[in-house]
Amino acid sequence: MAKSTRAAPLHVTLAVILQVRESALRVLMWKRARPPHPGRWALPGGFLEPGQTLEESIRHHLAEKVDVREVAHLEQLETRSDPRRNPRSWELATAHLGLVPIDLDPAVPEDTRWHRVDRLPSSAFDHGEIVRSGVARLRAKLSYTNAGFALAPQTFTLSDLREVYAAALGHEVSATNLHRVLVRRGVLETTGSRREPGRAGGRPAALFRFRSGELEVTDPFAVLRPPRS
Repeated sequence: MAKSTRAAPLHVTLAVILQVRESALRVLMWKRARPPHPGRWALPGGFLEPGQTLEESIRHHLAEKVDVREVAHLEQLETRSDPRRNPRSWELATAHLGLVPIDLDPAVPEDTRWHRVDRLPSSAFDHGEIVRSGVARLRAKLSYTNAGFALAPQTFTLSDLREVYAAALGHEVSATNLHRVLVRRGVLETTGSRREPGRAGGRPAALFRFRSGELEVTDPFAVLRPPRS
């Protein structure tokens, strides 16, 4: 049987890196200077090289191109195969979802910015759609997994954590619902310490931490909904 002479597609790895910054969920993107789509914003990534796994590839590109090494959680998100997604070549794209804790501030190049996910700029290729897929994946997982560990600081009060979840979910979060989903089900544990009140006074607040730093399904039926008005 004759061998096929068809050219294989190029393969790139991309990353939807999300972090809560300035009370909003934001995604890391860089501004393209060259065609195609000069002046538009793109997700960090690059070509999959021979001998690399997909995860090795995206971690390499994140470290080399945008100097992001502090990803607390990284998972494969989706693969896009539309032959028309890149106007210059046949290109597969495998996207990953990465989460950075709120208390870290990665140094990024001048052409790179953290954009609010609800105010995305003009994006290159299908990267805007990929960002929306990553946001949807995160918001779903915040209800039924412990994914918040990758967005929250090491220790926090429940009030701190509620603010992180509200920013990530895009709506207010009931303290009662958060307590039920995370504390009563053993996702969080107390540190044994308390934070002293500020100038406004009040009682010292208990400090918590996530019990595990690895992604776990904690309750497949839990849902964090907006509080009822």
